Amino acid sequence: MTEIQNLPRALQFMVAASALVAVTTLLAKYLGTPTGGDLVIHPFQQSAGRYVFAFFAILCVVVAASFTPKTRLKLTPIHWRLHILRSTLGGLGVTCIFAVASRMPLADATAISFLNPIVTMALAAIMLGESVGIKKWVAAGLALTGAMIILRPGTSAFQMAGLLALAAAFLTGFEAIIVKKLSRVEGTLQILLVNNAIASIGVLFIAMWFWVAPSAAQWGALIALGFVMVTAQAFFLSSMRRADASFVMPVFYSVLVFVVIYDFALFGAWPSIFAVLGSGFIFLGAMLLLKTGKQ
Repeated sequence: MTEIQNLPRALQFMVAASALVAVTTLLAKYLGTPTGGDLVIHPFQQSAGRYVFAFFAILCVVVAASFTPKTRLKLTPIHWRLHILRSTLGGLGVTCIFAVASRMPLADATAISFLNPIVTMALAAIMLGESVGIKKWVAAGLALTGAMIILRPGTSAFQMAGLLALAAAFLTGFEAIIVKKLSRVEGTLQILLVNNAIASIGVLFIAMWFWVAPSAAQWGALIALGFVMVTAQAFFLSSMRRADASFVMPVFYSVLVFVVIYDFALFGAWPSIFAVLGSGFIFLGAMLLLKTGKQ
């Protein structure tokens, strides 16, 4: 009964998370596309904005929570090696996603990035010793087929940017394994705080080599990138706490719907038939993987 009562709110939170994640890709496309007299913001500089302002937002939450003993952050031993590895993978994955946003249709890039559960599954079998049955491999095959339909290697339609999207899927899938390990020994807020702190330092150092002076509008987009992403994470975690993953994770794939709407409304881009067909295969693979994981 509790599960049923929590379901509507959980679905609302997941829809909100999906809409906000789609906004971050839209912001990345804006920052990486020449507009007016503004200079193009390099993907590493975009990542710096994403992590620095996300860290600031989380830090504000931690400070606000510290005034109440019940909500105060209780630090536990920090597993620095895992955090550094997670931050490195996540920082590179996010940068790849931002790089792709301005180089290929957002629908294509987003669909390919949804391969990360498949990467997580394969790595979980290798690194965590989790069992992987035939149904999971079928799910992986469906998703990979979808990616190949979108990328169409060997044809004139193939885009090198698609390889960056694949890299992003691999990096974020690998990151999910590290997060899974960390979540067993540390709290969510501590993980978010430490991760964003480490990643901020790392991407800022790299971004210095590509830094250009952002315009006022670009500064606004960089700030929004960080705050929108951390808000999306909060909605996502709230949804997952309120209902089982098998109920709410399919809703997260509405990111693709929001991306299509945003991209068409602001840039006039419409997904190709290959993007729609490939996305369908990836969605089916992810849903089969999710269903199999419940058995």
